Amino acid sequence: MNIHKNARTTPYSRAEIVRRVTMLGETPMAVASAMGVSPRTVGKWLARYRLEDPVELVDRSSRPRRMPRATAADVVEQVIALRRQRLVGKQIAAALALSPATVSRILRKARLSRARDLDPPEPLRRYQREHPGELIHIDIKKLGRFERVGHRITGDRTRQSNSRGYRDGGRYGAGWEFVHVCIDDASRIAFSQLLADEKAASAVPFLHAAVAYYQSLGITVTRVMTDNGSCYKSFAFRDACKALGLRHIRTRPYTPKTNGKAERFVQTSLREWAYARAYPSSEHRKAALEPWLHNYNWHRPHGSLHSMPPISRLAQPMNNLLRLHS
Repeated sequence: MNIHKNARTTPYSRAEIVRRVTMLGETPMAVASAMGVSPRTVGKWLARYRLEDPVELVDRSSRPRRMPRATAADVVEQVIALRRQRLVGKQIAAALALSPATVSRILRKARLSRARDLDPPEPLRRYQREHPGELIHIDIKKLGRFERVGHRITGDRTRQSNSRGYRDGGRYGAGWEFVHVCIDDASRIAFSQLLADEKAASAVPFLHAAVAYYQSLGITVTRVMTDNGSCYKSFAFRDACKALGLRHIRTRPYTPKTNGKAERFVQTSLREWAYARAYPSSEHRKAALEPWLHNYNWHRPHGSLHSMPPISRLAQPMNNLLRLHS
């Protein structure tokens, strides 16, 4: 129950009114004076207490008990049935001789007023590969370079990181850099690099570096999933996948949930690394990437891995684990 800020009584104070009159024997006038309400209010809640079973000292609905002019239930069902046949509101109103406003009100109450409400949402299909290396997810996140503490800390947006910005005849923007991320579907072991652009000239070397990193952990990569960025549709990336013996899978357009593990890793890296603290410059932020990745892979508990770090999914013997943990 929502009680407005100036309410004199609440269910607790109403129960106190009833208790003081029925159990303590105080007069309604004395209780009204003590509680700061009128004797009529005390009488109302006493009557409610004595007449109702079970006792509910809460506000009643303001809806009338009878509504003679309300739309009949069978008419409401007809409106909903026609709406499910993809008829628009005015068509339904004309077919049933109803007011368009009445039809609109019925559809809003039934949550069928929008076209998208007619189609049930696509069920979530969660998947996870059984063995590390069966599928890696690759994505790119664009970050603005900076030469001083940025607007997230200072609030000053007058010098945004824009390589095309000019002032007083000179370029003042620091430009952009691109963080290429890769995460293994089964183990969640991640690899990332900061590169100059998001073109094939950067995406291909990153793919080679990622595959080599997983090989250093004893993981053989067989598939790679990306979105439909131009660098991933390039012939150079196709040839690189072929040379590495990788099957390249691309997500459906405008369906980021297909590549959800990479999208989620991007969010985590932004929150825990890129925007975690006020770096003096983008070079300091770049230097902090590798230590953060080490902590992510080897020490940070992962929710989808039963609060174990991603490296635990490799199930390597202790001696080998220590050798790899450099």
